[in-house]
Amino acid sequence: MHVQLVEKEQELQDAYTVRKIVFVEEQLVPLEEEIDEYENDAAHFVLYDHDEAVGAGRFRILDNVGKVERICVLPSHRTAKGAGRLIMSAIEDYAKEQNVTSLKLNAQTHAEGFYSKLGYQTVSDIFMDAGIPHVTMTKTI
Repeated sequence: MHVQLVEKEQELQDAYTVRKIVFVEEQLVPLEEEIDEYENDAAHFVLYDHDEAVGAGRFRILDNVGKVERICVLPSHRTAKGAGRLIMSAIEDYAKEQNVTSLKLNAQTHAEGFYSKLGYQTVSDIFMDAGIPHVTMTKTI
């Protein structure tokens, strides 16, 4: 598996396809909330298993803080394959290239343990986003 920084339209469409499967179809997030006004301001990443898109994420810089968003992996690649870790590593490497030293993300509470293992610390109470409980987490890189 490898993570690709999106440079071509087909790669962007691959990222959107994975996000729609995970967030819209599986988690019932409305499409207009999932694909939002920040898409053009973000760097997008797609995880490929050979030629199949199986994961995605995006990254934006807000007030000198890197915002990690829309991290998702297809169900077929979630357990013990390291897919999520590959996406996060690629985004963190990209953030360092952008001279970003602080990262922030809003994690679904069921994924809080995953991000904790990657060095993120919870800095908020639980809040709802798109009807799903989340916490804000940060990390210095």
